[in-house]
Amino acid sequence: MTPYLKIRFILLLLISAPGYLFSQQIADTTYAPDIQHPAYHPGEGPVVFIDEGHHNFHTMNGRYRPFALLLERDGYVVMPYEGEFRKRALNKGKILVISNALNEVNSAGWYLPTPSAFTASEIGILKTWVKEGGSLFLIADHMPLAGAAQDLAAQFGFGFTNGFAIDTVDQGPDYFSIQDGTLTESTLTMGRDSSETVSQVVSFTGQGFRIPKCATPVLTLNSNFINLVPDTAWIFDQSTRIHDLGGWSQGAFKTYGKGKIVVFGEAAMFSAQLAGPNQVRAGMNSDFAEENHQLLLNIIHWLDGKLD
Repeated sequence: MTPYLKIRFILLLLISAPGYLFSQQIADTTYAPDIQHPAYHPGEGPVVFIDEGHHNFHTMNGRYRPFALLLERDGYVVMPYEGEFRKRALNKGKILVISNALNEVNSAGWYLPTPSAFTASEIGILKTWVKEGGSLFLIADHMPLAGAAQDLAAQFGFGFTNGFAIDTVDQGPDYFSIQDGTLTESTLTMGRDSSETVSQVVSFTGQGFRIPKCATPVLTLNSNFINLVPDTAWIFDQSTRIHDLGGWSQGAFKTYGKGKIVVFGEAAMFSAQLAGPNQVRAGMNSDFAEENHQLLLNIIHWLDGKLD
């Protein structure tokens, strides 16, 4: 299949995709999966910051409210991080979550250029903070969100391309499993005991990226995936750049100095939404994504040092 025919095929998939992918969504605050062994007693865990100082598409009291509620039920103290990143403020928390940050110029328009969401000074501060023992969970979805986090990710050796990871064979959510090797058996999938083992998770489009040799992949894209790199989000035509993504990652982790970093190229998989007039469940609360929440908890436990 030629690149242009692939794009035409993808357009047909997008047009016929379930409406909840594009409908207005609200956070499903009733989502409360069982946590058999909470990491801490309520409110006794370390502070987890969720960034909302960079025009973030996902915030603690917005689309990532179910994310925050899950961590609170696991005993963590979850707080919003407002404003620029400063070392003294970051040191008040153990884990920093950045999900889908944007530069102000793209907050009203998802098209090129997509400048960094973070200043050079902030990137330097974050790099030093992690190196000295901080834990960073960086989540950056498809274009323009990947582009906005590209400079930050590069400081830790991760290569974003500001595109869309599209499966040319299977329509709908993307499945990753231990059985087919797309979900790597690792600390993050094994958990603290057998009750926390993860065998399959689901993501919803997102981006694919290259990882450094010292990183461990979590989600690996198979040979069906291509990268579409448009000038405007969701607008694909003959000018759209395209290349294969087989073997690239959508999730990975590594240590950096005394600290840790987890990078994912898809954010909806850690949300829980009710979409459209029929309030279709989309995200961790989906019927086909029962293990996504456990992967999230395992990620936080590893960043916390409770899972090594």
